[in-house]
Amino acid sequence: MASAAKLITISILLFFFLTISLCKSREEYPTPAPWPHQFHSIIFMNNSGSLQIIDLWYDWPNGRNFNIIQNQLGKLLYDLEWNNGTSFIYTLDSNKECRTLHFEVGILRPNWLDGANYLGQRRVDGFLCNVWEKVDFIWYYEDVVSKRPVRWIFYTGMDAHVMTFEVGAVLEDAQWQAPLYCFDRRGNGSDPTAQFAITGASREHLGGVLRGSSNKL
Repeated sequence: MASAAKLITISILLFFFLTISLCKSREEYPTPAPWPHQFHSIIFMNNSGSLQIIDLWYDWPNGRNFNIIQNQLGKLLYDLEWNNGTSFIYTLDSNKECRTLHFEVGILRPNWLDGANYLGQRRVDGFLCNVWEKVDFIWYYEDVVSKRPVRWIFYTGMDAHVMTFEVGAVLEDAQWQAPLYCFDRRGNGSDPTAQFAITGASREHLGGVLRGSSNKL
């Protein structure tokens, strides 16, 4: 009887210490750095062979995000996003194309990676990176030393390589104005199947974790 009680006590102690060890291990996992409130980045995007260069201006204090998208040998598109859920996707050529979309959520939050699952370290694009995955739609690679993003891979197949990352860079206010022809009612509306410029993911799938707008006119 005494032996059985001793065995139970030892088992309880082992379980207790194992639980503490697991909790401690989780607490020691690195967490992704929040995005700077303002930055400028050049991103090379490969979507299953369809190539883009994205000139990204992120401005959280002013509630706005701007993606200037050059498709390979194709259109130069301007994707202007506001924290009130409005997005303008337009060209500045003679065709004067524009599409306006309205979403229920605003732009990407600086802490949008909170709660991501840590996957360990991998060497990517020549950098040793910490890697996280979030809600099965993004795999995020961050340089271990500088804490700058290096690469994003999306469930849609889009593969983003961060070429430059300028913290604190701000685009002048005059550049954030959509052209007058964007305020024509034709072609405007809410499109739940629209794809996000940076991810290629639909608004419904992301459920407000990441917000953007369609890069198609």
